[in-house]
Amino acid sequence: MTATRAQPDRRIPLWIVLLASFAGVLAAHAPLLHLPYYWDEAGYYIPAAYDFFRTGTLIPFSTLSNAHPPLPSVYLAIWWKLLHFAPVVTRTAMCFIAAVALAAVWRIAVAATGKASVAAATVLLTGLYPVFFAQSSLAQADLFAAAGTLWGLAFLLDDRIPPACLCFILAALSKETAVVTPVALAVWESWRLRSRPHRIRTVAALLLPVIPLAAWYAWHWSRTGYVFGNPRFLRYNAISTLTPKRILLAFSYRMMHIAVHMNLFVPVALMFGCMLLPPVSDQEPARQPSASPPCPRRAISPTHQAIFYVTIAVNIVLFSILGGAILTRYLLPLYPLVLLLAVNTFRRRFRQWTALVALSAAAFVAGLFINPPYRFAPEDNLEYVATIRLQQAAIQQIVAHFPHATVLTAWPATDELRKPELGYLAHPMPVIDIDNFSAPQILRAAQLPPVWNVALVFSTKYDPATLPFRLGRTGRALNTRYFDFHRDLSPAVIARLLGGSVVWQQSRKGEWAALLVFDRAPASRVPAVGWLNRRYIPAHVLSAEPTRPRKSLRWPADSLSRSLTAVTDR
Repeated sequence: MTATRAQPDRRIPLWIVLLASFAGVLAAHAPLLHLPYYWDEAGYYIPAAYDFFRTGTLIPFSTLSNAHPPLPSVYLAIWWKLLHFAPVVTRTAMCFIAAVALAAVWRIAVAATGKASVAAATVLLTGLYPVFFAQSSLAQADLFAAAGTLWGLAFLLDDRIPPACLCFILAALSKETAVVTPVALAVWESWRLRSRPHRIRTVAALLLPVIPLAAWYAWHWSRTGYVFGNPRFLRYNAISTLTPKRILLAFSYRMMHIAVHMNLFVPVALMFGCMLLPPVSDQEPARQPSASPPCPRRAISPTHQAIFYVTIAVNIVLFSILGGAILTRYLLPLYPLVLLLAVNTFRRRFRQWTALVALSAAAFVAGLFINPPYRFAPEDNLEYVATIRLQQAAIQQIVAHFPHATVLTAWPATDELRKPELGYLAHPMPVIDIDNFSAPQILRAAQLPPVWNVALVFSTKYDPATLPFRLGRTGRALNTRYFDFHRDLSPAVIARLLGGSVVWQQSRKGEWAALLVFDRAPASRVPAVGWLNRRYIPAHVLSAEPTRPRKSLRWPADSLSRSLTAVTDR
């Protein structure tokens, strides 16, 4: 096989693709644009951008600095300066970045296949894929990194090295882990230098993104004394993950994410099924007496396929080693490549290939609204909307009925109550925070000084009792050890253990939130670890060690004891 370049169809202007993508993404997200900030965008990215917006500092001070590069903060602050600081502006700005990424997908597909029809189908499936769709309006760095990486690949396929290098630099300055793609491609190019010695400049250009990223870390170290952010963040995301058993377990999850998760198994399975068929042959109508022989539809060239496979493989391996949380958004640049390979296989080996595209699109639309039969992060589909609205409803109840309360709760509600800029309330409220609502944490809260009079409790993980695929004893132990698996107690049990009463409760799509009120000091009504605990909490839960924090960016800057001291001083 030779690395022949595909002859493109008549080109559609790229600005038309960009505007059409932006209009489509914005229209699809119109009901979601006014939602307040959620999860990691509330825990780090919005506070970091808001600090830059107000003071011009690239290193955040209202949240722990994790040494993430500052490009997302600068971008969002520009939008806020031009328009207004509001969730609708932020989410519109993110929809534009999603459209930029989709335009890159178009460019990659045209460069690899030469067919506008394949490019259009790939863009459609990418935009509808639940993980990409959900991330398209959330203010997190992964979408920036995906857009930069995809454009870098698009220019690399066209052999335009300077703009490819610039895009990879922008991706690395959006999220540090994005630098792994150009470095891996540089290693791959250097391996081929014997047969293509003129590509030495390509290797050097692909290594250039390391320089500005290193400069950012050097500057961050000079200002904070830390190279890679605060030690807790580094320990959770890079040091505690370096065990063989955890890496293998994370790798198995990553393989599921890239081939099965959120109905991605539909186009992947159809692709492997189509590979059992012979290629379809196209033949123009014969205008001359001698007709030309049938010509099989072309595959993506081996060179282009190798670029895709190197990108996919290195990211899967990297995010099996690094990252305390196994989040699917880390693989955001990979999903369009998998979908492009699938769509081109459909077209190459099945005449009615558009029907397979339609079937895949229907599966993705269903995945947006129907949750999979296993545990997953709510930000992987529209489940995050239910989570946000639950948090909104609970905080509105607190503001309406307990405006002067001190609230016991866990992250992310701690940030939502402390920071009005996140969009949940007008004035901050005093908060006492715990890690989650598992039995060890509730028993720990029971021993704290009784300085709160309201508790906001909620499901910190999507783990309803009706899931068909659940972790066994071994899986539960491994996930507890490596990925912070825990079981939240029900509101009634929490109220019984802390001596309060449930005054409000609501559930949506397998998640729940509730308010507990304490008429007198909770500590005086806490039962000892005795018959009550044995009745309501299984013995293996009571004996469990306190779970490790998910990510340091979800913890306040001070310890719990300092928080208690501050509330007492007030």
